[in-house]
Amino acid sequence: MRANGPNSLKAVKFGSFRESESATCMNQSERGFSDEHIHFCFSSPNAGCFQFDGPRSRGSFPNGVDFNKHDTFRPQLHKFSSIDEVVGRIYCLAKDQHGCRFLQRKFTEGTAGDIENIFLEIIDRVVELMTDPFGNYLVQKLLEVCDENQLMQILHAVTRRAGVLVRISCDMHGTRAVQKIIETLNTPEHFSLLMNSLKPGVVTLIKNMNGNHVAQCCLQYLMPEYREFLFEAATSHCVELATDRHGCCVLQKCLTHSDGEPRHHLICEVSSNALILSQDPFGNYVVQFVFELGLPWATNDVLDELEGNFADLSMQKYSSNVVEKCLKYAGEERRPRIIQELISNPRLDQIMQDPYGNYVIQAALSDSEGALHDVLVEAIKPHVSALRTSPYGKKVLKP
Repeated sequence: MRANGPNSLKAVKFGSFRESESATCMNQSERGFSDEHIHFCFSSPNAGCFQFDGPRSRGSFPNGVDFNKHDTFRPQLHKFSSIDEVVGRIYCLAKDQHGCRFLQRKFTEGTAGDIENIFLEIIDRVVELMTDPFGNYLVQKLLEVCDENQLMQILHAVTRRAGVLVRISCDMHGTRAVQKIIETLNTPEHFSLLMNSLKPGVVTLIKNMNGNHVAQCCLQYLMPEYREFLFEAATSHCVELATDRHGCCVLQKCLTHSDGEPRHHLICEVSSNALILSQDPFGNYVVQFVFELGLPWATNDVLDELEGNFADLSMQKYSSNVVEKCLKYAGEERRPRIIQELISNPRLDQIMQDPYGNYVIQAALSDSEGALHDVLVEAIKPHVSALRTSPYGKKVLKP
């Protein structure tokens, strides 16, 4: 089958929602500079700033004195080696690339007390850090080492306000942190808090380029009873989601991870809308996926919905792929009906010379055998001369 539309419907991650940064982490007029270490500098007893790993930089005091040229004006630099030295300033470190790495190392090299100190200083700002380009990595690392009480506090922090968890999930940085939370959850209370927080915004979540990965993570890690809200949304908003770039991927995952009644209801919803979905750039993939489930009743339901429209569908970019799948999965009983509908159509010559329809006829020739194949060949013969001079039609004549 030829390529059409997007070959891969994986969501691409970019764009973010950032909470306003209410704290300035560095005193811009009192910087210390270093090449290799995290430093803290004091120019007065109560003022301080951080300087992190990086290339040597130039700077000046407010009065214009270049302290790279005047060593007497250089602030005193102090290397950081322990969490105790940065207590009270951990939140600022978490939002810097090198400071964040320093803190992450303390999760593996430090003590339980170090973990507790870091946790206490960031828990009230954990929502902001989860959507921060660097802070999100610290939160992810914290989730790997935190205890049950700390995990519950993090979960409460991101679920206590309506809409917050969905917003974080839709952020290009936050989505990774939320997925890490989902992977870490292990009790019914955890699952319930998460589900109740995501449920009101589940359609937005599923259709978002970042949020859809959180939805898929829920399908993979949540206990069955806590995934029902996703199946319900997929069924209730089937066409809306199936025709969305990201929603169609989640809907297919729902078909994979569901069973019993939820799966039956979702398949019925897809099959009853198969004619619309087959012609959509994204919906056609969902219809094809139903065939690939290998359920005879589901296949027949889709065929029933499409029957009588195979000629038109064969000459459209997206739906022609669905017709090819119909021929492949129809079985000995239904395949002859599809082929007969095509060859009895007065536009058969048009179908064979169509940029998309010619592939359908090729598939029909490939998937048929015996008497059915002979009937198809005989229907093609009167059009051989025209097909030979057609850029697309001549493909039908290839052995």
